[in-house]
Amino acid sequence: MTFFYLILAILIVDFLLERVLEYLNTIRWSDALPDELKGIYDEDRYRKSQLYLKEKQHFSWVTDSVTFVAMVAILCLGGFVWLDDLLRRISENPILLALLFFGIIGFISSLVMTPFELYGTFVIEEKFGFNTTTIKTFILDKLKGWLLGVLIGGGILALIIWIYTTTGNYFWLIVWGVITLFMIFMSMFYSNLIVPLFNKQKPLDSGELRDAIESFANKVGFRLKNIYVIDGSKRSTKANAYFTGLGGKKRIVLYDTLIRDHTTEELVGVLAHEIGHYKKKHTLQGIILSILQTGLMLFILSLFIRKDSALSDLLCQALSGFSGLHAIPGFYLGILAFGLLYSPLSFILGILESMLSRTNEYAADRFAGINYNPVSLQNALKKLSVNQLSNLRPHPLYVFFHYSHPPLLSRLRALAEIN
Repeated sequence: MTFFYLILAILIVDFLLERVLEYLNTIRWSDALPDELKGIYDEDRYRKSQLYLKEKQHFSWVTDSVTFVAMVAILCLGGFVWLDDLLRRISENPILLALLFFGIIGFISSLVMTPFELYGTFVIEEKFGFNTTTIKTFILDKLKGWLLGVLIGGGILALIIWIYTTTGNYFWLIVWGVITLFMIFMSMFYSNLIVPLFNKQKPLDSGELRDAIESFANKVGFRLKNIYVIDGSKRSTKANAYFTGLGGKKRIVLYDTLIRDHTTEELVGVLAHEIGHYKKKHTLQGIILSILQTGLMLFILSLFIRKDSALSDLLCQALSGFSGLHAIPGFYLGILAFGLLYSPLSFILGILESMLSRTNEYAADRFAGINYNPVSLQNALKKLSVNQLSNLRPHPLYVFFHYSHPPLLSRLRALAEIN
């Protein structure tokens, strides 16, 4: 029962930590516009942002509580072991069992969360003027997501289990290689293969904006042929831009909402930031770190689920909880239990990744400020934050645990030092 109590403790600590961090954010809320935000928010927009933050936090508390209670109940009652026992009456094929096991869990989880997603999209986001998603789009997104989960997730899972069943205890090295190739492939072709299933992309038309972007790219020695506009307004009024791909497949993608709400100078400032990530090799760095983290996870996993290992048996028995059911050791039960046990290490690695990401964001900002114009990027960041009703005064501890980007005020101060 040691592993069971450890998993239970991890779930409880994680839930309580999130509640504490959310509470710390609330003590920085205020009814009056703080002096440090004057010139960014006006009184009315700031009050609206506070209402938005409060509503989202209350909603997060409800959804997290439901998820937490459901997970604890399933663990204590041996729900996962019960499902495994039921499926073993259908088949003993390890690949089919794993696909059915995770497929059923994923499908039920998705169904349970659907009402919350509907409320978040069509009530909260609608109330504050962000939602542009139609019911048809929502349903199609769900169906496409399920299909991709079956084809891609199921295919990779089946391959991993086949490798596990046909090789020795060093299976993790082969799996690591397979996942690495998949990650590199997706980083290069995600925008070509997956994005078109959900959004339309088209090359940015010739004109002032494209000329300004290409002029800056040439100035900093960045070869750029692929500048695309995506119909982000199909789902939300919120704006964004991102850089994707490697080598000849690299492309910059602008949301149509970003183009609509910003000046040419502001847009080039945003694109200069994205180019800064590439020039500073942050994209390559992220891929390498993801590969190394995957390798570490797979190596530790291999220690827990070695064939005919007593540790593997104990790991699976942890999912029986207080039910009295006997779990039959299996690869997929071991993966599930290991995933829950691995979460603290994953959490720590996530914090380190966020710290590095925040450092990289400062570096990309500085690149844009030095090579283009810090004021243009400052104006763009302000407008993005205000338009999205962002929390501009998050608690430092919340930032430490969760923010991949520095808070706006910190970024503005850093950019101001360039002048």
